[in-house]
Amino acid sequence: MEGDGMTLRAVFWDMDGTLIDSEPYWHEGEMEIARRHGGIWNEDLGWQMSGKALALCAEKMREMGTQLPEARIAELMVSYVAERERQSMPWTPGVLDVLRSLVGAGIPSVLVTASPRSMAQVVVDQAPTGAFSAFVCGDDGLASKPDPAPYLHAAQLLGIEGKDIASCIALEDSPTGLRSAVASGATTIAVTGFTRAEVSGQGQFRSIRDYQGIDAEALATYATERVGQAF
Repeated sequence: MEGDGMTLRAVFWDMDGTLIDSEPYWHEGEMEIARRHGGIWNEDLGWQMSGKALALCAEKMREMGTQLPEARIAELMVSYVAERERQSMPWTPGVLDVLRSLVGAGIPSVLVTASPRSMAQVVVDQAPTGAFSAFVCGDDGLASKPDPAPYLHAAQLLGIEGKDIASCIALEDSPTGLRSAVASGATTIAVTGFTRAEVSGQGQFRSIRDYQGIDAEALATYATERVGQAF
């Protein structure tokens, strides 16, 4: 979105806790897997692992007594959550209107998630038509968040390089994800209303509770303010 003093090249969306409120599905799956296979797990442990790579969560579940190989734990977790999402995608309140606004304004979105490609595809397939131009996922062979690689790759997929990434908004909800987005140079917005994680002080440009009052124009204003301050 360019013109009227506003510049917005793209919007990068974290998935869990930002685009969809899937944490309850993950926690349900983790607790069920642990219960069936001799482990100990609860919602607090689930929140501790929120936003971290799937392999790290599986490793922690093994440490807590789940008697399965880590790869199998991860496989079962993905299967559980993917099935729940196929049944009912838990979009965060108001996010579909934001996506439609971006489509209407011609602003591309890229999904940037640590989840595997199969899960990212389920979300993209159920999003409004034309909402996502591409997606970056956990099995793309990139360094994981908090490394900036996923966001830098998202920008590259759209032909955006160097300081131009400041004209892109990154929406994140976890400390790990926020550090990744901030390190990439994107204008990073923390979404706080769908997480229990403490996300203050991660270097984000702005924090919002939810998507009330958020549309393509509002996001363009954030990007313009950031670019003006940075350069």
